[in-house]
Amino acid sequence: MKLLILDRDGVINHDSDAYIKSVAEWIPLPGSIEAIAQLSKAGWTVAVATNQSGIARGYYDVATLDAMHARLRTLVAEQGGELGLIVYCPHGPDAGCDCRKPKPGMLETIAAHYDVPLTGLWFVGDSLSDLEAAKAVDSQPVLVKTGKGAKTQGKSLPAGTLIFDDLAAIAAELINN
Repeated sequence: MKLLILDRDGVINHDSDAYIKSVAEWIPLPGSIEAIAQLSKAGWTVAVATNQSGIARGYYDVATLDAMHARLRTLVAEQGGELGLIVYCPHGPDAGCDCRKPKPGMLETIAAHYDVPLTGLWFVGDSLSDLEAAKAVDSQPVLVKTGKGAKTQGKSLPAGTLIFDDLAAIAAELINN
């Protein structure tokens, strides 16, 4: 199985320091939906692992998050693709859970769901916590320059981190190589 795991905010859709609190605020980045659909059509399973502390903070509820993810699935389907498992951490940063990135709980959940090892599997994110979660389970950390990625690029990245302009560039790399 060819599995790719993505962070959501800043990788698939625009991010906001004020949080994405509604379907109306959930706006795909240029080319991201098409990239997911292209990967799907090329035999890749694309899953999502996303911190969503806005739930714990009371900014939106699970039904709103589910509506955002339904919109994402619909857009990918309209491009002829399919999106795999979406897992999220609803906890705040101080909850001490094992799912909130940089902890690897969500990646482990996805791997268990698909019964695949995480070693070497690409996890794409735009923040240091995404890259650290990948490293924690020996996955391949992949940074996109979208979202917070350009700022993250200036930090001390985990050894071996791959860097791409955006999700479309990653799709082209995985499909063509």
